Amino acid sequence: MAIRFIIMVNKQGQTRLAQHYEWLTLEQRRALEGEIVRKCLARNDQQCSFVEHRNYKIVYRRYASLFFMVGVDDDENELAILEFIHLLVETMDKHFGNVCELDIMFHLEKAHLMLEEMVMNGCIVETSKANILSPIQLMDKAH
Repeated sequence: MAIRFIIMVNKQGQTRLAQHYEWLTLEQRRALEGEIVRKCLARNDQQCSFVEHRNYKIVYRRYASLFFMVGVDDDENELAILEFIHLLVETMDKHFGNVCELDIMFHLEKAHLMLEEMVMNGCIVETSKANILSPIQLMDKAH
């Protein structure tokens, strides 16, 4: 298993989406998210997008007002995870049209569905935007 968790937060550090691929209690998740968010938001734009925290390597990227943070194993390729984050943002952009914090807040189930199509049990299983969005488009047609 490579990806341990994916967290999306705004500039104020409020969690907008969190998906964990290893079991942690709610208290452990809250503490971990708080530590990581404080650590990543305190960094400036000139610093690299990789941070080591506990037994994780955190790869993060800021898009507009959202920070995308992915916790991975130490032996995972950081650049591949940056590409994954970019793919996630591009996929959300394609569906929502220039994704913003409100899109995530008002369509949280769609954001989770996109993640579920892309990542299974911590492994990236789908990288095609068309395949990722297909079930969501079918859901939209049904309504």
